[in-house]
Amino acid sequence: MTFVRSFGIACCCIAFSGLATAEDWSQWRGPERSNRSNETGLFKTWTDAGPPLVWMESGAGSGYAGVSVVGKHLYTTGNFDDGQAVTCFDTESGKRVWKTSVTDKPPKHGYDGSRSTPTVDGDLLYVVPSDGRIVCLQAADGKEVWSRPFSDWNGKMMSGWGFSESPLVDGDKVICTPGGAGGLVVALNKKTGESIWACEGSELDRESSAKKTNDGAGYSSVVISNAGGIRQYVQLIGPGLVGIHAETGKLLWQYDRVANTTANIPTPLVAGDYVFTSTGYNTGAALLKLLKDGKDGADQFKTEEVYWLDGREFQNKHGGMTYHDGYIYCGHGNGNGLPICLNVRDGEIAWGPERAEGKGETSMIYADGHFVLRRESGHVILIKANPEKYDVVDSFMPEFQEGKSWAHPVISNGKLYLRENDKIMAYQL
Repeated sequence: MTFVRSFGIACCCIAFSGLATAEDWSQWRGPERSNRSNETGLFKTWTDAGPPLVWMESGAGSGYAGVSVVGKHLYTTGNFDDGQAVTCFDTESGKRVWKTSVTDKPPKHGYDGSRSTPTVDGDLLYVVPSDGRIVCLQAADGKEVWSRPFSDWNGKMMSGWGFSESPLVDGDKVICTPGGAGGLVVALNKKTGESIWACEGSELDRESSAKKTNDGAGYSSVVISNAGGIRQYVQLIGPGLVGIHAETGKLLWQYDRVANTTANIPTPLVAGDYVFTSTGYNTGAALLKLLKDGKDGADQFKTEEVYWLDGREFQNKHGGMTYHDGYIYCGHGNGNGLPICLNVRDGEIAWGPERAEGKGETSMIYADGHFVLRRESGHVILIKANPEKYDVVDSFMPEFQEGKSWAHPVISNGKLYLRENDKIMAYQL
């Protein structure tokens, strides 16, 4: 099965299985962490001035975390004078409903502010404050249910910009990445925080590694793969890309060519037996095929590099990558974020990199045949999902912009949400 066909099947499953809950965006990158909205009938109100602003409210705190939207509530994280906190807003009025501090004081690291997008699962939500812990709160009122410091597993970041992960809920488990010798990635009981398993740093094969890497967690978030019929968690950490058995926590495979020693950030794309991965800092990107390679019936894999693209050809620093209909769309370049489109089958550039309006890194979201791009400078651009050319429909500058607009755009319930440090903006689509 080709990579393109694998991705096509995966996306169809997402579309059909997500119809009943398509209005919700309950976690980082939305349903299946694919960064694809299932909503249709959008962009009808978009004019030269952009879509209408429904509300703009303060009270989110400082930071770069995205937002999650479930029903009539929006959740995010931010820094305040009394610590890093989770906040909840009413999506109709924009008014803040509650605020719960999850650290005693604002964590100190490069680019101060929050990173973790809350993961909402029923009546609970989960976040990773940037000082290194996982916290479970009640979604209704923000009351803490349990928390675990990453020091329980000798937690460590690969570099100095703070823990940035958004936890993954999978069945009765919540998965997070302390990055420590006692737990690179760990699975906890989602209701109690009790340990289920920990994939330890000693499982990494360092002797055969041909590349210098940093120990510790990266800035990515876990995704689920079923390569080879084995459910596994794929994560980008300091030492590179890894696959971990979902039931046992055993390390199944690792791939370090995509790692750099500064910051490994983008969430990998998975489908079928394939993984697409990229990092910035002039590193590059790879399409991998995961091949089952177990001895005596053991679950073990090896990675086959289908192709490698060096940093001059394709590199996503942050802002993330999104698959649609055989192509990957993202921002290319180390700090430039120039829109680019890649044919995932052969690694050929379909178009770009484009000198788009605005400047800096580019985040985006797919919805209803289009991509909404958000530049670091704040500019929002609507393009058609067209692999033939960079097909701009319109663009606008949001009502408010300050600093670096790194929080990813979200579409839910017919609204486009833009988080800009302390402010949340809701635009009607």
